[in-house]
Amino acid sequence: QLQAYGGGLVQAGGSLTLSCAASGRSFSSYHMGWFRQAPGKERSFVAVIIDTGTSTSYTDSVKGRFTISRDNAKNTMYLQMNGLQPEDTAIYYCAAGRLFDTRSVSYAYWGQGTKVTVSS
Repeated sequence: QLQAYGGGLVQAGGSLTLSCAASGRSFSSYHMGWFRQAPGKERSFVAVIIDTGTSTSYTDSVKGRFTISRDNAKNTMYLQMNGLQPEDTAIYYCAAGRLFDTRSVSYAYWGQGTKVTVSS
C-alpha cells in the first residue's frame, strides 16, 4: 500500500516536497515512480527511481527543478520540487513497479494522490 502526501498551495517559484510512504517489507525491491495528472489531461510520467536508488530518470519539463529520492530503510520515496510553475499544478501519484519505466502501465501499485496547486 502506498500513501502520497505533502501537496499543497504554493506560489510560482516556490518549493514543495512530496513523500510516498509504503507499507510492507518489499519496498526496496520495487522501482518507484511519480506521475501527475493535470486538470483535463491524462496522467503523465514525472520521475522514476530504481530500487537501489542509484539511478533516476525525469521527464524533460522537470529536469533541473525536481529531484526524486528514496530511503529504503524508511520505506519512503520523495519528490523535491523547486521552481514550481503553474503548469506543475496537478494531482501527483506515486507508484511501485518491477520495471524501471516511464509508462504507467508498468506500475502495479498506486497511491491515492496528493494535490499540488501553483499560483501565478
